[in-house]
Formats: sequence, C-alpha cells, structure tokens
Amino acid sequence: MTDSVPVLRVRDLVKEYGEGDARVRALRGVSLDVHRGDYVAIMGASGSGKSTLMNILGCLDIPTSGTYLIDGADVGLLDERQLAILRNRRVGFVFQSFNLIPRMSALANVELPLVYGGVGQAERRARALAALDQVGLTDRVHHEPNQLSGGQQQRVAVARALVTAPALLLADEPTGNLDTASTGDVLRILDRLSEEGRTIVLITHEDDVASHAKRVIRLVDGEVVEDRRQAPVDGPPPRLLEAAG
Repeated sequence: MTDSVPVLRVRDLVKEYGEGDARVRALRGVSLDVHRGDYVAIMGASGSGKSTLMNILGCLDIPTSGTYLIDGADVGLLDERQLAILRNRRVGFVFQSFNLIPRMSALANVELPLVYGGVGQAERRARALAALDQVGLTDRVHHEPNQLSGGQQQRVAVARALVTAPALLLADEPTGNLDTASTGDVLRILDRLSEEGRTIVLITHEDDVASHAKRVIRLVDGEVVEDRRQAPVDGPPPRLLEAAG
C-alpha cells in the first residue's frame, strides 16, 4: 500500500435511525480523508454525530449510504467475517471506559486481540510485552485492572490497541474518565505515537485535548463545519498548566 492511498477515505456518509416522522439523520453527507501519519481530533457537542462517525470508522456500525474505505478496501463490500478480520488487524480501539477484562492481568488483556487473530503464544507474549513497554507499564504486566489506577488502565487499553500494529488507532474520549495527571500521561503517549508516524483519530469535546492533534474536524448536526490543520502544542496540555498555576 502506498502512502498516497489514504488510511481512511469517507465520501457522502449518511446515517439515519428510525422511520417516517421518527427518522433522525445523525450524519448528513460527511466526506473526509485521513492520510498515514495524521493525528485528527473530531469534535462536536452531544448529538453532533461524532460518536456515530467513530462507530462507522471502527466498523462497529454501517452507514445508511455513502462509502468508506480503509487502506483502500471498501468496507461496504466486506462480509461479517471479513469485517471482523479488518477490525482485529487494521483498527486499534481505545474507549473512554477502558473495556478491560476484570480478572485478567494487564498482559493477558493486551494479548487478547492476538489470541483472536490466531497468533502463537510465544509471539503474542513478546508483542504484548513490547506494547506494554511502549506505554511505560513493564512493572505492571501481572496486575489486574482493579490493582491499577484509571490512568494505568487506559495505558493498558492503549497497549492493547497497538499490539496488532493497526493501520489506524481510534480513541473515543480517551481521557474522559481520567484525572488531570493521568490525562497528561495518556496525551503524552498519543503525542509520541504520532511523532513515530502512527495514524490517530480521536473523539473529544475538550479543546485542550484536541490541541494535541495536527488537525481538527468539527461536526455540527451531522455535518463537517470545520476541517483545519494546526500546530501541535509543546509541553503539557493547558489544563495542566492551569492546575500548576
């Protein structure tokens, strides 16, 4: 796959729920490209369509109309088995609520996508340890989620998203349940991953989180009203500076 092919290409995406008078149009013809190495923040108020768009980008939902390509593959042409493979191998997810398995160690949680992908035990153990090292948790590999702070749990979730070396990292409000210090930790990890060339799309309603992205897309009532490039911030996010002051 060449760098000229966008990791994501969305054209005229429409998503409707319900029928007749009860019909709600969550997305109204969204079009966008995300290229390899891009770091995009999708912003919008509640009801703007940003979560609906994220679910479609993550192959967790299908649009009513329009096209969506990931790494050049038309998602609309894939069957359920092919979609499951695509989700497992090409997309890494980070959720606001962490979604870790409670009675499994951090290492076992990170290994899960590789288990589903049929990777052998020795290889998945090595890849999971490397992913946990990337997020600074080599000393917590055998801890279960209830033995970890919220920030550490989210870092485990980031490691799990990275372990398959996905084309795309999707983060849905990744700092929404975190305190200020843990927010800073997670944002620094995302910044570093971006510097290393990872393609990241995150949903956020917070300007200080979005300020870390290279590009901001703003949705209002299911439509893109702003799509702009920006210079990433240096140092800690603004609210860390405010807390320090």
